[in-house]
Amino acid sequence: MVISVASGKGGTGKTTIAVNLALSLKNVQFLDCDVEEPNAHIFLKPQITGEQRAVILVPEVDEEKCAYCGKCQEVCVYHAIAVLPGNNGKRGSVLIFPHLCHGCGACSLFCPQGAIKEADKDIGVIEIGGKDDMQFIHGRLNIGEAMSPPLIRQVKKYINPTKTVIVDAPPGTSCPVITAVKGSDFCILVTEPTPFGLNDLTLAVEVLRKLQIPFGVIINRSDIGDGKVEDYCGKEGISVLMRIPFSKEIARAYSCGETLVYRFPDLIKEFRNMFERITTYADRKSQE
Repeated sequence: MVISVASGKGGTGKTTIAVNLALSLKNVQFLDCDVEEPNAHIFLKPQITGEQRAVILVPEVDEEKCAYCGKCQEVCVYHAIAVLPGNNGKRGSVLIFPHLCHGCGACSLFCPQGAIKEADKDIGVIEIGGKDDMQFIHGRLNIGEAMSPPLIRQVKKYINPTKTVIVDAPPGTSCPVITAVKGSDFCILVTEPTPFGLNDLTLAVEVLRKLQIPFGVIINRSDIGDGKVEDYCGKEGISVLMRIPFSKEIARAYSCGETLVYRFPDLIKEFRNMFERITTYADRKSQE
């Protein structure tokens, strides 16, 4: 079973929930797909045993073969290629913008002259390790890279279907989040009871409904702010899976890199009960 943990905005406690849920269960694989700023390792403290380069294929043009027909520019939906046709007896030119390239291969496939080949471009690294019986994988995007979805997809290739997989998604509702949560059996949305929390929660709910992924909500710092998040969930028929109160002790533990279930062992039972509810709900949905 694949459970993703997401949030409409940053700072809601998404990684805290993902980490502590994983530590409360057995036979778990943890994937940190927040590749622009992975931080689950700070709390899990895994032993990294392997490293894999993450690359995408970007085009290289042999201008001796190129007829400057512009077909590659036409099929590139990401505008990563610009073709400048020649005139007055001068040769044309092809400009490649690697940071815009998604590595889809369309330009190479459709080039009528066979003038385009693809070369590896490093975009980051995937680190693999573990803690006790937990498998751990995360990605680190290279500084300056414009797009994280290609790296997120490569991290997700390591999903082990024999384990309970916890995916820590990036914050927000844009392409990286969609890439991370896609294919999940269930998604936990972590929010806070504030106007910003509610606004971004509604955006995340809309995304998951479009993707047809079952989901529920955890309200962090539940005793501050207002009751509008609770009202929204009730009105929309969204299950509130857990409420975590505001606590200075929790904040202190977080600031020291300690996990909640280590500092407050009673929470293990709550996370396990929540997991059982999620499993039951996902099984029921799969049978409909």
